[in-house]
Amino acid sequence: MYSVLWLIDWVVQAYTYLLFAYIVIDLLVKFGVVNAYNRVVYVVMDFLSKIIEPALRPIRNVMPNLGGIDLSPVVLVLALQFGLRLLHELVASLA
Repeated sequence: MYSVLWLIDWVVQAYTYLLFAYIVIDLLVKFGVVNAYNRVVYVVMDFLSKIIEPALRPIRNVMPNLGGIDLSPVVLVLALQFGLRLLHELVASLA
């Protein structure tokens, strides 16, 4: 059971790191630091967008519009970490 918990923990942490990478690269493109027409940047952004956006879209639909501020990644990270903590407590209570 602990190996399954370790695997889930690793997947959630990897997804969180990919989410942070998506946020950083998106900000760099928006501020013009990185050229979005660069082939490598485009491929990385496309890959991260296909992985991250399906999880962010439902959160953005529920949250109110705050102008140019997008807090959906923060909500997603908090939800992932809360779910992971809840899973750890559940496994600890069963042991």
